[in-house]
Amino acid sequence: QVQLVETGGGAVQDGDSLTLSCLHSGRTLYDHAMGWFRQAPGKEREFVASILWASGYTSYADSVKGRFFISRDNFKNEVYLQMNSLKPEDTAVYYCAQRIGTTDRLNEATEYNAWGQGTQVTVSA
Repeated sequence: QVQLVETGGGAVQDGDSLTLSCLHSGRTLYDHAMGWFRQAPGKEREFVASILWASGYTSYADSVKGRFFISRDNFKNEVYLQMNSLKPEDTAVYYCAQRIGTTDRLNEATEYNAWGQGTQVTVSA
């Protein structure tokens, strides 16, 4: 059974940087992808970024493109989300997710098989 554990959330100021980490353990297949999603109070969970584990191919939501960067460490089984130039509207609970198998809809939460518990990111003006 796959377990995902996010760390690195916290409270920062407008313009600061923060890096989230997600450790995934348990049996996984090489053909999988990892994604980051976020959910603000009263809003739906939204896609932030994804990475194909084998190739390292990444994709981003328009709202974070150029500010956030997703990466992975194959040996540590960790995926990271580096967040720069944070804005108050980035405040949310951030979730790590894993997708087993190929899909062209990595921006959809329903495509993912496993989720972490989430970590809070709060950006103050």
